[in-house]
Amino acid sequence: MEGARRPRPKLIERLELQRATHRERHPLFRLGFGLTGALILVAGLIMLVTPGPAFVLIPIGLAMLSMEFLWAERLLDKSLEQAAIAQEKAAQTTRTQRILAAIAMLLAIAAVILVVLWWDVPVLPDS
Repeated sequence: MEGARRPRPKLIERLELQRATHRERHPLFRLGFGLTGALILVAGLIMLVTPGPAFVLIPIGLAMLSMEFLWAERLLDKSLEQAAIAQEKAAQTTRTQRILAAIAMLLAIAAVILVVLWWDVPVLPDS
């Protein structure tokens, strides 16, 4: 199954259709669209280390940039294919694996709560 070629995600096919019409637009529109895509991508990258929806903004920015740049198109295609693979793997997990993952998550949450309580870690700063 590893060597089998996966079907391309529908989003990639839709983007290819959009690229054809996008390249016919006015150059100023394309410039503004590219700059907006770059701004959204940079905001998403910043949100990797700050609070915010990084994993929503990064693909949107890449999708916008992929209309103009081949490197962004390749990166977006590769990331969408990897997301599809991850989704397939998640769907193939057994019930036992899901139960063990849930137990591990609950134990991790309990450990954090115990550390906060036992070590008197302030949850909110004093005002």
